[in-house]
Amino acid sequence: MIVTTTNTIEGKKVSRYIGIVTGEAIIGANFVKDFFASITDIVGGRSSSYEKGLREAKDIAIAELQENAQRMGANAVLAVDLDYETLGQGGSMLMVSASGTAVVLE
Repeated sequence: MIVTTTNTIEGKKVSRYIGIVTGEAIIGANFVKDFFASITDIVGGRSSSYEKGLREAKDIAIAELQENAQRMGANAVLAVDLDYETLGQGGSMLMVSASGTAVVLE
């Protein structure tokens, strides 16, 4: 399945627009990640534990988007947009949502 942020795919024609499709993932920031992230904040640098969590959540959201599109009969998703939101008390949870347009390509 082709998943892209663009509205078209060069050399491909959309034969049918199916509709909006989404995928979501919510991850919690646990105590250990928070502790090491706070150390990183003090000394500088990147927080690899948070980056890994973000990548995992993004991958889950995109995989769910693809599964939902496939169930709808699509073979591609166009105009994919990724959104990141913090949820919960003190922003203790991170939600990644992916949305796009499920289509059938010729």
